[in-house]
Amino acid sequence: MRRDRVWFGAAYYHEYHRPGERPSPEGLARDLDLMRDAGFTLVRVGESVWSTWEPEDGRFELDWLEPVLDGAAERGIDVVLGTPTYAVPPWLARRHPEIAVQDETGRRVGWGARQEMDVTHPAFRFHAERVTRRVVGRYGRHPAVVGVQVDNEPGLRLLHNRPVVERFVDHLRATYGTVDALNEAWGLTYWSHRLSTWADLWEPHGNLQPEYDLAWRRFQAQVVTDYIGWQADVVRDVLGPEQPAPFVTTCISYDQVGVADVGLAGVLDVAAANVYYTMQDGLAHPSDRPMSPGWVVDGAWGVYQLADLAYSSRQEPFLVTETNAAAIGHASMSLPAYDGQWRQVAWALVSRGAQAVEYWHWHTLHYGTETWWGGVLPHDGEPGRVYAELARIGGELTAAGEAVVDLMPDADVALLYSSEAKWSLAFGPQATLTGPDGRPDPDSYRRMLLPFYRGAFDAGLQVGTVRPEQLFGAPAPDGTRSGGEDPAAFAARRPVLVVPAYYPAHDADLAWLLAYAHAGGHLVVGPRTAHGDHEGRARTARQPAGLAEAAGVWYQECETLAADVRVVAPPGSPLALGEGAAATSWADYLVPAGADVLAAFDDPHRGRWAAVTSAAAGAGRVTTVGVVPNGTLARALLTWLVPEPCAGWTDLPAAVRVTSARGRDGRRLWFVHHWGWGTATVTAPVALTDVMDPSTGVDAGTAFELGAWDVRVLAERTAG
Repeated sequence: MRRDRVWFGAAYYHEYHRPGERPSPEGLARDLDLMRDAGFTLVRVGESVWSTWEPEDGRFELDWLEPVLDGAAERGIDVVLGTPTYAVPPWLARRHPEIAVQDETGRRVGWGARQEMDVTHPAFRFHAERVTRRVVGRYGRHPAVVGVQVDNEPGLRLLHNRPVVERFVDHLRATYGTVDALNEAWGLTYWSHRLSTWADLWEPHGNLQPEYDLAWRRFQAQVVTDYIGWQADVVRDVLGPEQPAPFVTTCISYDQVGVADVGLAGVLDVAAANVYYTMQDGLAHPSDRPMSPGWVVDGAWGVYQLADLAYSSRQEPFLVTETNAAAIGHASMSLPAYDGQWRQVAWALVSRGAQAVEYWHWHTLHYGTETWWGGVLPHDGEPGRVYAELARIGGELTAAGEAVVDLMPDADVALLYSSEAKWSLAFGPQATLTGPDGRPDPDSYRRMLLPFYRGAFDAGLQVGTVRPEQLFGAPAPDGTRSGGEDPAAFAARRPVLVVPAYYPAHDADLAWLLAYAHAGGHLVVGPRTAHGDHEGRARTARQPAGLAEAAGVWYQECETLAADVRVVAPPGSPLALGEGAAATSWADYLVPAGADVLAAFDDPHRGRWAAVTSAAAGAGRVTTVGVVPNGTLARALLTWLVPEPCAGWTDLPAAVRVTSARGRDGRRLWFVHHWGWGTATVTAPVALTDVMDPSTGVDAGTAFELGAWDVRVLAERTAG
């Protein structure tokens, strides 16, 4: 995918015509001309309209897209062709009701939205393959087509259809061999759950055993990965061996229940992500807005976190297939951006490795569920403020050209993110934190992990997200691993590794973490890490299991905190806590056994235990954080862990954040963002060139100004 610039564009649905009108050549030409004039170089088409491609069983209408692709090619606009398999047509649902998804109660999900089908069902697979072959066969080698998106946002539902459950039983039989082995692995003596035959396994929707649930979620994610891999292979078969071939991807929504994105991205040629965020004051920094995990991220830090997560899916540059054009969601979520915010977010995404930024979508719909999901053009179809703002970005990306292609983002600290930990700590009896309704919070994992990311962002640091499969290697059912990174090499490359809430850890994972610390890495262990083994069972060793001796600390008790508890730095602690540092949501009662206490509870009951400790381990160190930190504590902790950010900028105004990356030519680029109103003055640490206008720049030690919601993209100045 060698390119000379970052792709920029939108999803485009010429077939979604205005009421009372039909798609016209004049309207198409106008749309495409406006896109070209705005610097658009990429559109995504065709993924949502199976009933348009195939209005009746076996009757295909394919010609309607040809003018769109021809017009795009004439204007130098590339196209990602979508397969429509996530939205089955009514005739298919009517003729094959057996393909409908069954929910956890066994009820069939009615047709009328999207993704209501069992993607493993032979009848669905037959029709999905047929329409994919016809669409890709017709247009996959069109001169405008550079990629194919298979399906869309897979993994929306867990499939409880009986054939899927039977395949799950077959999977367990292949994994464990005998029911006795499964009984022992899952501890099924409990509550009289021991099986005497595979037929005794109960339905997933009646389950309350955490070990069962973890196995079920792993299986469901593999179902989704297998489905997307199957469709990707169909596309590759249609395209044939001729090179170069269009890339194959899918549009990943990282919040979907059935997604394990590392495996999913592994069956594709490139990872592609949806990045939706709260606009207006939701992007202000610094901010005391509470975290709100979900499909819409909140805070400037949340945009970076999701971008870093997308990069980590393959540890390489990724595509953004959907992001805010205007107001997103339903009418009640209408928060169009302030001037400059689209530009800020676009450059933030590029700074973390995005190789395409596509808006959803080109023209705002006049009907349907997404009537109020704003496009680049509003309901009247006339270019307005959104179009003008995006056209500025398009011009800047054109000017930057190859300088911002295939960037390798810098990182001060590595953060381990685990899909399996997210599942494990989402299961009712095992969900660690309490939600607003007083019930176990299924988003416990992200609520325990994200404060560490946010603390790093607040401290001016950059985060490199890493995944268990990448560090420790591919897992085996017996808890062993194969492959993965050398811990000493990783310690040299990433000297700080933060591991919060890593609950279902393999024995091999804990051995790797110890080796990392002994090799010179600074391992930061967060709450719940190492408490569970690879089956999701609580470990019998002193907690944190396998790490307690090296960490110089242990605990037996823990607490769900109903209110924040103040923490303080005892004499000699290197943490500069100041006022307001607190433990939130959760606390392990840490007992030092050789470790230094960095933070203690300022509380008559909890004061006997530590909140944060640290101990030397071999050539490195293990720091144990027994609490979910609030913003003040998290920032102080990360500032201590990495006192000098690699970006090298100092004395920044509170609302300014700098990130950096290496370009193809080895030069370092800096992205200087002002996330707020007014102006901010920044001093350049080295001589810099403006990436959009290489004839201008900033001398070392020279101050320059950023306006409200502004960004500068600068590169180190080369000799001569």
